[in-house]
Amino acid sequence: MALLADADGVVRQCTDSVRDLTGRGRQEVVGRPLEELVVDPPRFAQWTGHDGPREFGAVLRHRDGHRVEVAASLVPLPRDDARPFLFLLVPAEHARRHRQGRDLARALLDQDRVGLILRDAAPENGWPLANPGFFGLPASAQGGRPCPALADALVDEDAEEIEARLREVMRTGEPLVDFEHAARRRGEPTVDRQVSVSAFRLHDSSRRPSGAAAVFIDITGQFVARQRLTLLHAVANRLGQSLDVTHNAEELASVLVPDFADHAYVDLSDTVLEGGDTAGLEPGTVLRRVAVATAAGPWPAEVLQPGGTLRVRDVESEALAAGAPVVVPDLAKLSDTGPVDRGRTQPLFPASAASALFVPLLARGHAFGVLGLWRGAGRQPYSAADVPLAEVITSRAALSLDNARRYRRERDTVETLQRSLLPAPDTRMSAAETAGVYAPAHTPAGTGGSWYDVVRLSGSRVAFVSGKVVGHGVHAAAAMGRLRSAVHALADLDLPPDELLSHLDDLVARLGENDRSEGPSVAGSLHGATCLYITYDPVTGECHAASAGNPGPVLARRRATSVPETVVRPGRWLGGGVGDPFATVELVLQPGDVLVLHSGPPAGAAQETAPESGRLRDSALAAARGDVPLPSVAEQLLRDLNRTPRPEDVALLLARVDRIRPERTAYWEFRADLDQASRARELVTAQLAEWGLDDMAFSTELIVSELVTNAIRHAGGPIGLRLIRDARLVCEVSDPSQAQPHLRRARMSDEGGRGLFLIAQLADRWGSRYTAGGKTIWTEQSYPSGTPGDAPADAER
Repeated sequence: MALLADADGVVRQCTDSVRDLTGRGRQEVVGRPLEELVVDPPRFAQWTGHDGPREFGAVLRHRDGHRVEVAASLVPLPRDDARPFLFLLVPAEHARRHRQGRDLARALLDQDRVGLILRDAAPENGWPLANPGFFGLPASAQGGRPCPALADALVDEDAEEIEARLREVMRTGEPLVDFEHAARRRGEPTVDRQVSVSAFRLHDSSRRPSGAAAVFIDITGQFVARQRLTLLHAVANRLGQSLDVTHNAEELASVLVPDFADHAYVDLSDTVLEGGDTAGLEPGTVLRRVAVATAAGPWPAEVLQPGGTLRVRDVESEALAAGAPVVVPDLAKLSDTGPVDRGRTQPLFPASAASALFVPLLARGHAFGVLGLWRGAGRQPYSAADVPLAEVITSRAALSLDNARRYRRERDTVETLQRSLLPAPDTRMSAAETAGVYAPAHTPAGTGGSWYDVVRLSGSRVAFVSGKVVGHGVHAAAAMGRLRSAVHALADLDLPPDELLSHLDDLVARLGENDRSEGPSVAGSLHGATCLYITYDPVTGECHAASAGNPGPVLARRRATSVPETVVRPGRWLGGGVGDPFATVELVLQPGDVLVLHSGPPAGAAQETAPESGRLRDSALAAARGDVPLPSVAEQLLRDLNRTPRPEDVALLLARVDRIRPERTAYWEFRADLDQASRARELVTAQLAEWGLDDMAFSTELIVSELVTNAIRHAGGPIGLRLIRDARLVCEVSDPSQAQPHLRRARMSDEGGRGLFLIAQLADRWGSRYTAGGKTIWTEQSYPSGTPGDAPADAER
């Protein structure tokens, strides 16, 4: 309320609001001393004894007896006035709130980190800035306006978006809370600034909209920290998920665009891509652009393209060796300083780039390459403040690249070991033409223990083998080599397939006991290995097969249109303990028939993990048609297998069998009479003359004479003699005895015992094998150079 008092302190006039504070009407107050309204008043002269306005506190006495605290303001009026003093009395609480509001408004207007907009309801007045300093403008008028507006302070793109949100507040009355947006100043359009905007609509005393207020808070620091934390989180989630060097480089480039760069590339040395070691990037080192990423559009055509190469120069080598990132805030200034090597700067910087950051990729003492980053003219240039974040990201990326490089090297080592333990993929002999395929698994485990083999047996026969060792890596490859060596050793004994697998089963069981006694089992133990063993005789066409846990072969008859169900059933796997004996299946194959052997799944796994049986059947039928080379069929099968990921590696062996023509073999049978030895020599001499091998008659006669004579003396009849004109001249003598011959060195006084010694001197190879009716002793002789027999035998087709 307002009171006018004279020089004696008598109230001469007051407002009607006196009743609100004292409970008295104007008539009761006017004409009464002011001191009657106040509790414990000082003398009136003390109130009015100072020149100028005063503010003080007082306590009024209400009509009903309670006290009312007020804030009083005394304003002296001219002395010639009959009522020289004006008292303004306001409830103390209202005065306190008024002071706080006034202080708040003053503080808001003085803030440089908090901006304020106050506008009325007139749409033409825009969005005036209550404190232009927050927005980088002086407090003076801009452009003739009484106060600068938001559009005068910020770039058009940012101002338009914020004003659209504020207009929505004016229209709906719905407050805007913590709206984050860029607020780049017109004077510094490349400097990133971020603000949080909160706004609400203002109302007059009648609750009609009267304007709006908006508060701006600079959150650039928090925004940058949050943005970098988000980027680091993305880097942690995406890098290192793969063990492929190129994939990790691609992830590094893509994760940085567009948040940290407009363009990014990764250059790596070829040594790293191949899994090799590289201590440093010496001058002349070739870097290959492995990965690129761009925020919009294709990769700039004027710079080095993906797959392209460049050589490291002396200056770059020194910078990379120092391990420090290189910041180029202004590429235009770089081009203006000194002579420019156009041959190098053109592929390094695109036309749209304004600043650049180059970071070497270093980890564990190895230098792998360089990460290059560019920003365009519309973004804040790179500075030293960006280096710590770039170093954190590249250190993690370099570790991922190093892990992938080391994995690549170890996997290549294992795969090289695996392939070195396998036979030549393509072979051609009189018995069959073969083509082998090995495909690693599409998993980090990679190379496993799958294998195949082709073993030459006596009598121009051949053995086809496939199998699998449980596990992956070096241990599996080594175990596979042990198993393959054991198969070769047993194959030299010319055992039937079922007996060979029985001996192999015993051997695996013993080796498995040794493995367990030496410590915890490792991936690649022979326990649980599988093996399919097939023998084929190109003279008779007889085929014998037995399996230990391995799927049976796919058989396609020559020019057939369908593939029958496999007749070889997988037995128990090797080392699996006591079980049913291995069973041998007998088949007769015709020239051009095709067998497809595959390693199958590991022991205990479901059969559907094996390569798709339909693809194997299609490949067998394609090979059986005879119009496609077998290596081509194998390559197509490998491409088909690689189209879908496989959890296990696979080894495949395709074999197209042949027959030796009858005119290239000769067979005779003799009774157990000593005079039959001379007859055998005559027959052999005549047959060699017919084949044009007269030069081999002498040695062959001695071999036949010794073997037939020993059979007559020690075994009895009937005695079989067979000659085979193959890649070598094969001579076989069969008898009903199971006794094996033994080579020994005869003493000078011995009258006999020199026969086998002579045979060993005359033949390239010799040996014996058991048969169902006894045994067969065989020899192989090479043809003299230039003779008609000095070539592989023709096959029937």
